[in-house]
Amino acid sequence: MKNRLILAAVFFFSIELLILPRILADLKSDTQVLLDFAAAVPHLRKLNWNYSLPICKSWVGITCNKDGTRVIGIHLPAVGLYGPIPKNSIGKLDALRILSLRSNYLNGSLPLDIFSMPSLQSLYLHHNNFSGSIPVLLSPRLGIIDLSFNSFTGEIPSTIQKLTRLSVLNLQFNSFSGAIPNLDLPRLKSLNLSHNLLNGSIPVSLQKFPIASFVGNSHLCGPPLSNCSVSASPSSSPDYLPYSPTIPAKNISAPSRKLNAGSIVAIAIGASSILLLVSLLVLFCCLKKKDSDSSTITVKGKASNGAKTEKPGDFGSGVQEAEKNKLVFFEGCSYNFDLEDLLRASAEVLGKGSYGTSYKAALDEGVMVVVKRLREVGIGKKEFEQQMEVLGMVGRHPNIVPLRAYYYSKDEKLLVHEYMPTGSLTSALHSNKSIGRKSLDWHSRLKISLGVAKGISHIHNEGGVKFAHGNIKSSNVLLTTDLDGCITDFGLCPLMNFLAIKPRGIGYHAPEVIETRKVTQKSDVYSFGVLLLEMLTGKSPITSSGHDDIVDLPRWVRSVVREEWTAEVFDVELIKYHQNVEEEMVQMLQIALSCVAKVPDSRPTMDEVVRLMEDIQQNEVENRPSSEDNNNRPSNVNTP
Repeated sequence: MKNRLILAAVFFFSIELLILPRILADLKSDTQVLLDFAAAVPHLRKLNWNYSLPICKSWVGITCNKDGTRVIGIHLPAVGLYGPIPKNSIGKLDALRILSLRSNYLNGSLPLDIFSMPSLQSLYLHHNNFSGSIPVLLSPRLGIIDLSFNSFTGEIPSTIQKLTRLSVLNLQFNSFSGAIPNLDLPRLKSLNLSHNLLNGSIPVSLQKFPIASFVGNSHLCGPPLSNCSVSASPSSSPDYLPYSPTIPAKNISAPSRKLNAGSIVAIAIGASSILLLVSLLVLFCCLKKKDSDSSTITVKGKASNGAKTEKPGDFGSGVQEAEKNKLVFFEGCSYNFDLEDLLRASAEVLGKGSYGTSYKAALDEGVMVVVKRLREVGIGKKEFEQQMEVLGMVGRHPNIVPLRAYYYSKDEKLLVHEYMPTGSLTSALHSNKSIGRKSLDWHSRLKISLGVAKGISHIHNEGGVKFAHGNIKSSNVLLTTDLDGCITDFGLCPLMNFLAIKPRGIGYHAPEVIETRKVTQKSDVYSFGVLLLEMLTGKSPITSSGHDDIVDLPRWVRSVVREEWTAEVFDVELIKYHQNVEEEMVQMLQIALSCVAKVPDSRPTMDEVVRLMEDIQQNEVENRPSSEDNNNRPSNVNTP
């Protein structure tokens, strides 16, 4: 037995000796490919690529696999790369999954081997000046292709139809011509072919995309654009002349006009002046770009999907010396990006809240995060970092939106959260009605409310008796795809030099908070009670835009209940579709009214609220009345 163990150990050791040199050779070859690329392609910003530093841990813009054996990602956005990409360079990285060279000055034709790299999944080359056509041979693993804002020509290859994993295809602002191939791809969620030279009719498989995906192609037709005429079908010959710079814009048959010598001299002087001015502007921009490393970093504000974006300087404009002030990630965060990636991402404004503006940032890897830019922070760096440690510890709960990272400098404070694509409770309760969508049903509202209650209860228990959320409202409740309620923006009050209370708005705030300007766990209970009333009534406690009336939702509900018209309190959408749950709704109303008691000591704790709500949910599941019982149920309900 002992001899067998020795033989087995020798065998596995021999295998490792055979495999290890191959692994090292692979990583070594990747290293050499990158060094050759850096030597062949000029760049304004200095890269720290050299043999003295470990490639997987220290090289700027390089990501390796978990084993550290291969390079799987290149992220070099806006580093000042210019000129063409040489053949047989990056294409040799056969384990590469993500290639991001966006927002540089690269030009020329792309080497064919880049498109056909076997492991390539995401290709980000937008905002360069590449030309030529897309090759027919494409990597079958490609899921994201962004070649927008370049000078590509030729037809869109029909082989894209074979990319079954493709989810994003952005080709806008190029010079692609010909007909659009029938891209009937199951995962394709984002498509933009706008502002090209495409012609013919839009394939039926792509007519589900918005009109913004196709505008700027004057000879393209079919839904969602205008209908095609008989002569506009792809098989018919075009009845227009393609644009050529050699064809004058004026009518050819128009009589020419002779110019005198004075006019010619004036035109020549004007043209020379314009040329000189353009040259000076180009020189100024190049110098400014070269010096940008030592100055303030600003985000690029142009999104490829046409969404509303911030102008440069609006988001992250106060971030100074990015190399000295790093983005700080919380324990357990799996994100792999740095501060520069975050600041250069396309930023879409989500909303302006009590403590700052929130942005949706789209990173190269297809990852979406929410960046909250705090305003009027009233504490120093040490206190800020201590509060962040508390928030990172307290925020570990399924019903709390995870805080993933933060940034602190003298002029800028940023928080990075998970992005919740389903949106907020405010939108689900109030916006859906205005756009014709079905309102949240009772079971969903109960599930969301219970989740939020559990999240607040966790915050109170883990943060200590003096730790409060401080800003509970429906816009700070985000929904998962399964309609679980998650609370966000907790624990920010101690950071600020003000309390977010509108002068003429009661809203979600407890009476004592308006008087003392201090939040407590009991004031959190009051705010949650207002949130429950909002869920039950469908009415917002926030003053409508353009109106000066004071909204006091608890007072209104008490006045209706006092007149024994309890049924009039509930949202008509709930009464219309859920006539068999009025008893549960009345029980929930009782919980809400106990939470909004005027005296803080009369309010329950959040643990007690959770237990009461769990009883309602359990009873609803176990004792849900049958359809026969519904017909015998009286329409009126008792006053709580």
